[in-house]
Parts: sequence; C-alpha cells; structure tokens
Amino acid sequence: MNVDLFEFDLPESLIALRPASPRDSARMLVVEPERLLDQRITDLAGFLRAGDVVVANDTKVIPARLVGVRIRDGHQARMTVTLHKREGLDRWRAFVKPAKKLHLDETVQFDAQQTAEGLSACVVEKAEGGEVVFEFNRSGAALDRAIAERGSMPLPPYIASHRAEDKADRHDYQTLFATHEGAVAAPTAGLHFTPAVKAAIEQCGASVITVTLHVGAGTFLPVKAEDTADHRMHSEWGSLSSEAANILNDCRQRGGRIVAVGTTSLRVLETAAKPDGSFEAWQGDTAIFITPGYRFKAVDLLFTNFHLPRSTLFMLVSAFCGLERIQAVYRYAIEQKYRFYSYGDACLLYRAAQDAKGVDILSETRS
Repeated sequence: MNVDLFEFDLPESLIALRPASPRDSARMLVVEPERLLDQRITDLAGFLRAGDVVVANDTKVIPARLVGVRIRDGHQARMTVTLHKREGLDRWRAFVKPAKKLHLDETVQFDAQQTAEGLSACVVEKAEGGEVVFEFNRSGAALDRAIAERGSMPLPPYIASHRAEDKADRHDYQTLFATHEGAVAAPTAGLHFTPAVKAAIEQCGASVITVTLHVGAGTFLPVKAEDTADHRMHSEWGSLSSEAANILNDCRQRGGRIVAVGTTSLRVLETAAKPDGSFEAWQGDTAIFITPGYRFKAVDLLFTNFHLPRSTLFMLVSAFCGLERIQAVYRYAIEQKYRFYSYGDACLLYRAAQDAKGVDILSETRS
C-alpha cells in the first residue's frame, strides 16, 4: 500500500509532553463500529464483560540513551547511542548519531575519564540507518548496572525535541505492569493504568494478565519507503507463558473477548496465536508488520494511544478498524483536541468485521 495513505496533519499543540495526572484522568475515545463515545480511562471497565481477558505488556524500560566519545588520531567525536535490542550478555544493537563518523572495530568511551576501567564498547557490526552492534567491556548484570548508572530515559523524539528528560520521567515512563527489564521505549497504553483501574476491571468479572515484548527504538522510526511492502521492521523479543496461553484459550472457549493493552501486546498475541486463534507458550523474536488486509487471529478490542502519521502503529490500527474508519476517528480526535502520542490520551478500538481475506466488510459495504 502507498504510505501516503497513512498521512494526516496534527497540530503540534496536541503532542503531550507530560502525562495526565493522575494517570487515569486521561481521556478515552471509544470507537465502536457505528459510533464514537467521549469517555475517561476510569470508564474502561464499563465497556468490558465478565469473562473478558485484558492483556498488558510487563516490559520495563531501561535508561537506554548513552552519550559517549569516539577518539581517532587524537580527535574526538561525540556520539549519542540509543540501545534498542540485546544481542547477548555483552552485546547490544543500537542506533548511533552521527553513525557516519564511527567505523568497524572503533571504540566508544562512555565515561569522562576514558580509562580502561570505564564503560566502553567496540563496533562489531554496522548496518543501514545508523544501526550498529556494540560489544561492551562488561557483561550480564555488571553491564546492566553500568548502563543504569550512565544512561537516561529514551524519551521519544517528539518529546525530547521539546524538553530534556528529567527525574519525573523515570517514574512517568514506566507502566503499572513494568517487571522485566529490556525495553527502550514504553508500551505507552499501559501508562494509563492505575491500581484502581485494574481493580475495577477485575470487579466486573474480567481478568488482567501480562505478556512481554521488549519494545525497541525502531518503534519511533518513520516509514521511509513509498510502499509498505518495502518497509523493514526491526525485530523485538517477546514471550507468552503457558499459564497465559491457558487463560486465553479458556477465554476463547467461554466466548470471552481478548483485549490488548497497546500495540505491543497485540503484536505478541498475533505472533503467538495459531491460525485457529488458539495459543500455546511462545518466546522469541517478532518482526510482525500489520497493515490493512491482515486477518486478525487473536485480538477483539485494542486499547491504545493515538499514533504518529505514516508510522507502523498507525498502519496497525488502520488494519484493526479499517483505514477509512480510523482516518475519520483521528479527524474527530484532532477536532476534539485529544492529546497525542506517548504521554497522550487513549482510545478503545473495536475490531472491524473482516472476511476470510482480512478485508473490512463494513468498508466494502459502504463503498
């Protein structure tokens, strides 16, 4: 599909630079097949049924942005490094700026003292788009501690370009479910959840479970290809436990609905699901790229934030609701001044009815 189909104009004033306080006071646009409802996050449980299963991502964001120095022939070059996928106990795949000034086998020092005892990393692989693989001089837990001591929270570019990361972000950019360290971007739909919201969901007879997807910095990259078929997704590591698989299978058998909290949870579920929509334990890398025409196997409702134009996430929600429908939804959200992106408001999307080929039946009928 032509990527221009996923373009829209967003006033800069609607980009949220701080989350709502309290978190569950944010707005929620409920997108049913035939109507839109303006609600609040605190109303979420009212749209769920007994037997539904709400699936959140329990990844935890690490302070993955590092600043270092490359020294060559006595000359220094400052490097900004954003880690995005762990490749081993001492290896991370990362995006580097300016990558052109960094060669294979060169070392980046991440301590001002630039001594052998400081944290450093050697370039062992270079790829397109400023991507490199670093081999660090520390490993395992020791490397994790060193990154935590020196790194800063990797705020999305549309926030970082307006203000610096601060102490509040260390808390604000983690979800209620954050448990397993490894993400370099927050699963932002989960940022809206509070203990009260979770309790209300459980009180209505629905259940809340978690999966893991370590979100990479590739989630912020724009789609530069002219056609979606030419875009390369960066893989991310995820897992679905056998316990979670059993709960999801029971939900299906009872006629309950599966509600994904965020596109990251949805991508795990759609990767792990069998063609018949059943589940078994799964873990590994996923680079699933969901665009209109995709036939959903697992997820019935999607609770998510408002996404960037021309992004893979906007393409995903277009597949979920139908492109024409989601374009109308976003126009409405902009008119009503909903707050966009990571710290913004949310929407609850009902999946469009699809035929066996993944075509949105309602859109076909309207046309």
